[in-house]
Amino acid sequence: MNFLQQNNAKPFLRWAGGKSWLTRHLYNIKISDYSTYHEPFLGGGAAFFYFNPGRSYLSDMNSDLINTYIAIRDEAKYVIEVLETYVNTETFYYEIRSKSFDSYIEKAARFIFLNQTSFNGIYRVNLKGIYNVPFGFRKKRFLEKHAILSAQRALQSAEIFHSDFFDTLANVNENDLVFLDPPYTVSHNENGFIKYNEKLFSYDDQLRLQEMIKQIRAKGAFYILTNAAHPTVEEIFASEDRMLRFNRASLIGGLKAGRGHTSELIFTNTNL
Repeated sequence: MNFLQQNNAKPFLRWAGGKSWLTRHLYNIKISDYSTYHEPFLGGGAAFFYFNPGRSYLSDMNSDLINTYIAIRDEAKYVIEVLETYVNTETFYYEIRSKSFDSYIEKAARFIFLNQTSFNGIYRVNLKGIYNVPFGFRKKRFLEKHAILSAQRALQSAEIFHSDFFDTLANVNENDLVFLDPPYTVSHNENGFIKYNEKLFSYDDQLRLQEMIKQIRAKGAFYILTNAAHPTVEEIFASEDRMLRFNRASLIGGLKAGRGHTSELIFTNTNL
């Protein structure tokens, strides 16, 4: 299977827990050694855009996110045309935030606009499933045409779908590479489980992920798993495979959150 290797495409979305920081550590991975690439927690897609695989299966449980990727892959020109009519003001932000659209192109434009102009780029919905992140007063240009068009080119050979991560196992075959970046159920280091994350990715989900990795190995495939550096995570995923620890800057939270450096764990049976 032909992999295109790295190109100029980069994530076009801001994403909490994104793995752009990790890509500088992936240079040992020769992506052409693998048959097909899988990323079932797609998020901002930093690893996907870094590898730029020729064939891939990309999925996520966030249906709005997946709709956006499909729209960029198939109709990036029209998504850009809609975004060109938007303005980065507080009034317009709340106007767009309050709207819903039928067109998947307009839905994608709304998603990108809110993502780029909201507070910290957080994706959060209330109990009714309504996006409720406040305006971010961000000065940076929200429409980067080059980034969107580069992403479109990278996505042309990708199968993109809304799915629970475990169900994607059906597509994994021998010698494939699976990149796993689940939402972190626990806070880093010595803190406990994050209660508000339980709905996003519970302790039982971590155990299902452990079982998924066992089945990936059994298929003769390869994986890279990122997770919070926490004793419980080490206990769940400890195996004969390699565990690496990386430090990264913590970019989520306001000034009172005390942004600093946190540790993350990588588990893998590749040569990373």
